[in-house]
Amino acid sequence: MTIVPQLNLSREALEPYWMPFTANRAFKAAPRLMIAAKGMYYTTAEGRQVLDAMAGLWCVNAGHGQQRITDAIREQAGHLDYVSSFQMGHPIAFKAAERIAGLTPAGMDHVFFVNSGSEAVDTALKIARAYHRMRGEGHRTRLIGRAKGYHGMGFGGLSVAGIGRHRRDFGPLLPDVAHLPHTYSREHQAFSRGQPDWGAHLADELEAIAQINDPSTIAAVIVEPVTGSGGVLPPPKGYLERLRAICDKHGILLIFDEVITGYGRLGTPFGSAALGVMPDIITCAKGMTNGAVPMGGVIASDQVYDAFMAGPEGAVELMHGYTYSGHPLACAAAIASIDVYEEQDIFANCARAAARWEDQAHSLQGEPHVVDVRNIGLLAAIEIAPKAGEPGGRALAAGNICFEAGVLVRTAGDALVLSPPLIIADGEIDRIFETIRGAVRALA
Repeated sequence: MTIVPQLNLSREALEPYWMPFTANRAFKAAPRLMIAAKGMYYTTAEGRQVLDAMAGLWCVNAGHGQQRITDAIREQAGHLDYVSSFQMGHPIAFKAAERIAGLTPAGMDHVFFVNSGSEAVDTALKIARAYHRMRGEGHRTRLIGRAKGYHGMGFGGLSVAGIGRHRRDFGPLLPDVAHLPHTYSREHQAFSRGQPDWGAHLADELEAIAQINDPSTIAAVIVEPVTGSGGVLPPPKGYLERLRAICDKHGILLIFDEVITGYGRLGTPFGSAALGVMPDIITCAKGMTNGAVPMGGVIASDQVYDAFMAGPEGAVELMHGYTYSGHPLACAAAIASIDVYEEQDIFANCARAAARWEDQAHSLQGEPHVVDVRNIGLLAAIEIAPKAGEPGGRALAAGNICFEAGVLVRTAGDALVLSPPLIIADGEIDRIFETIRGAVRALA
């Protein structure tokens, strides 16, 4: 691999970039820079190879540097760089939507393009409220999220999200929002493999919220099928089914935020198929273009879409959109990504690799400081007991040890979070967990 020459990496040169979700001063004093990536590996500015156990940021599902995707973006840029999707369009956007609809559960056939998971969530929440208004129930405005949920950083997504540190500095947020409790109990679920047996009853909290607030005021419930950034929390067996039943009972829309679980992470195109529960709306992003170009989407059921199509034919049905909705380069990347997933049978590789992944993850039970292991598909979290008065400290230290050993993991509070490219081989699975084993043994 040809190493790209380093740019000027002086502290002064780093200063103009205000980095997201980063301790800027600490990072710029000791920057961690990547200059290339291929397959399962990053190349650092020092020329070191680092195994990517996070698929970038939950998004590079087909591995880095897929040539078909690169070529599609390059070709599209030379043919049509941009055209608005407002009152005009381009053929490749319609083709991308058709291909995506071919992956979705039956009855989920309509795709609204956005540019990120955050935009997808805000769009889905707006669609949910507008849907009820179209049906003469505009009083349905309340939105229900869940503790530990992550739904991006727009005001809508942040309002329904349930990670306190993310919300703290930006209030007040949207009114008319309530939250379900999260589904995790270490006492009842520790070291469960896949979906835990305990916890389905927690869905009944939706019924309690509905009775407190009047169910006729609730527009939608939004949950991640598997809580991701909140610590990889697989849903208890029967939990999503109960949520679906309560939503149906009260005429509430169910939104699945599949920004992480979409595009093969659980071994099927969307997590809803793997988990056997169909929502009314799905949000997606990340693996949609294999991380190569920013893109997101809202996938609506026929029932939701048809409610908007009942008015005058010449009227704008949904007064919403973005300058870059259905961007030609993003659509080209989306189509090429689906080609790669299908031609290389990548979702099947995820399903195949999941058993070894699970066994290796749970081999850490009994190692120093490991108090829980959670997994589903090619997702896992290793919960680390913190030192008294130092929440997250041990997990952060373990993550740094892993990076120095050539494996990139992510920390979320007291957990090491893992979400590798779905092309992962058995030897790479083994290396990830052996590196973590060494890291936790090295902790004080």
